[in-house]
Amino acid sequence: MKGLFSNGVKAVVLDLVPEFERANGAKLDITWASTNMLMDEIAKGATGDLAILTDEAIDDLIRQGKVVPGSRGDLARSAIGIGVRQGAVKPDIGSAEALKKTLLAARAISYSKTGISGVYFPTVLERLGITEDVKSKIVIPPSGVPVGEIVAKGDADIGVQQISELLPVPGIAIVGPLPAELQKLTVFSAGLFVGAKDTQAAKALVTMLTAPAARPLYQRKGMEPVG
Repeated sequence: MKGLFSNGVKAVVLDLVPEFERANGAKLDITWASTNMLMDEIAKGATGDLAILTDEAIDDLIRQGKVVPGSRGDLARSAIGIGVRQGAVKPDIGSAEALKKTLLAARAISYSKTGISGVYFPTVLERLGITEDVKSKIVIPPSGVPVGEIVAKGDADIGVQQISELLPVPGIAIVGPLPAELQKLTVFSAGLFVGAKDTQAAKALVTMLTAPAARPLYQRKGMEPVG
């Protein structure tokens, strides 16, 4: 079964792959990237059996006739969070003002320009009124490199990304989510591609990902299961 899946659900899906492949006799061939990057590839003709992207992206693909209407299944919500190097003092990010002070005091701040969190974070800086103040501190990871790796190496002391993407990276610690007034929750959803060749396996994976038994796994991976 071929899937085009957002990095936001990678930690959850990878945990379920061995069980899924044993139970269904199907091998998963997954392309991992940010939702924005995958949407670009789909626009160029990339396809598969199942897409797991943001709910907005799945709805857009349904409108384009590339995902089957009625096949959208919401999986989990993900919050944007802050990570620091393991062992570093965790800064105060409990309010907008506290986050502002933390970012101004940071030596370097890393976020990805391709992911949902990275597209959104500049608006946080604008709302805090510090875009120009921190401009010289921004470290953008190379394509495919998680923000957490930049922090773990010491190239940035603050990392901003989906908590579900920060958690799996060794050598960092999660400080917490962005303050509620600045937070953007992202819902990740699944949808069947029109023309999918292995709909049975695709539907079986969605069933596994939406089953009650998966709820604790989402929570361990920093996400909130939907439903």
